[in-house]
Amino acid sequence: MKVVMSEETVTPRRGELFRYLDLVITTDTLVGTFELDGRTFVESVTFEGVGPLTTPAVASIAQLWFLLAGLSYYKAGAARVVDVGSTPLGDAGRALLVAALREGLGEFAYRNELDLADVTVVGGGDVTRVDVSLDPDRVLVPFGGGIDSVVSSETLPLHLDQTLFILSPATGRFAPLEATAAVGGHAIVRAVRRLDEAILRGEATFFNGHVPVTAMVTLLAAVAAAASGRGGVVMSNEHSASAPNLRWGDLEVNHQWSKSFEAERLIAAALVERVGDQLVVASLLRDRSEVWVAEVFSRLSEYHHVFRSCNRAFSQVLEERLDTWCGECDKCLFINLMLAPYLSRAHLREIFHHEPLSDDRREAQLRVLVGAGVDVKPFECVGDPDESAVALARVAELDEWRDVARLGDLAREVSPDRTFEELLDPQGPSRVPAHWLR
Repeated sequence: MKVVMSEETVTPRRGELFRYLDLVITTDTLVGTFELDGRTFVESVTFEGVGPLTTPAVASIAQLWFLLAGLSYYKAGAARVVDVGSTPLGDAGRALLVAALREGLGEFAYRNELDLADVTVVGGGDVTRVDVSLDPDRVLVPFGGGIDSVVSSETLPLHLDQTLFILSPATGRFAPLEATAAVGGHAIVRAVRRLDEAILRGEATFFNGHVPVTAMVTLLAAVAAAASGRGGVVMSNEHSASAPNLRWGDLEVNHQWSKSFEAERLIAAALVERVGDQLVVASLLRDRSEVWVAEVFSRLSEYHHVFRSCNRAFSQVLEERLDTWCGECDKCLFINLMLAPYLSRAHLREIFHHEPLSDDRREAQLRVLVGAGVDVKPFECVGDPDESAVALARVAELDEWRDVARLGDLAREVSPDRTFEELLDPQGPSRVPAHWLR
């Protein structure tokens, strides 16, 4: 008789102690070392096109990056105690780290059914402020190759000296991002991020999930700006990035927390605590809707055949990257929907090589995007349901889309609170300085 042995299922277990061991700063590289219950992880970021990272002000900003970068490894065990050791923390830095642990890891906690309210942060020295003198008319624009950063880059006033900031993985540059950046012709500051191989590989004992990566990128851009004398970091996060996906207990879970107004203010306060107010970090699109961004982008025809927002073009694994839009994900569907009121159906097909809006297989996704019968929005960087519903109603009115009857049927199911015209007006507060505006 043959005996079949069943393999024991391995499930992740919460860790006890996550430690920030060391941050080594050289002329062009940051190396952070972290430890989870005795297991060590190392991440490095190497910069090109900036001055030395070893000056006191730049090193102090790098310490903020170090604090948030640790969350990529903390998530493996979701330890109950976080020990930042001797890393200078400060009141504003502590507020940022605690919020990043609680809200920034909100989606991660929700998906893994973990209550991170019990996490304790210990350690951390005082922060000594090092005021730095920077040029307010020289700005750095973190550039991701999608419509948002393109619109920011193209709408900044000409009197600003604009340079793009591009972050690449160790597996190589992203071709669509590079092609899109080349259209604008701006100078580029680069950084290469090397995640610990164990996190990239993943293990059965690790928890997995979303981390506040945009906040990490924001702080790396702040490092690069300060190291090159630039007084501004121009982010490209819209008003709806602050809208939560759902409420889970007493926590508002927001996939885009690190793009939210709250995160922007926390980061800004932590930077002022360390280097004064000469370095301005703000989102140029903070008071703008996705509908407004799409309208501006629709007029930037030189970018239409090179830009990319589909996440499958930006996989960390080289072999998994697509060289076109996948036509299946929520991002493809959402960007298609946002541009459809402005660009012809034929032109959209030329751009996407797919037509998600008429694809019956995308109907359930579209219903979620527009908030039809659901209380959540996708865990993706997409607009709020109101924006999607308003765009859908406009598309359903267009003659060239009338053959897709279900678009009109769905548009009549939802009742957005704002009109198309209202979404073209400013939405809510913004921290953008006046000299960034035309």
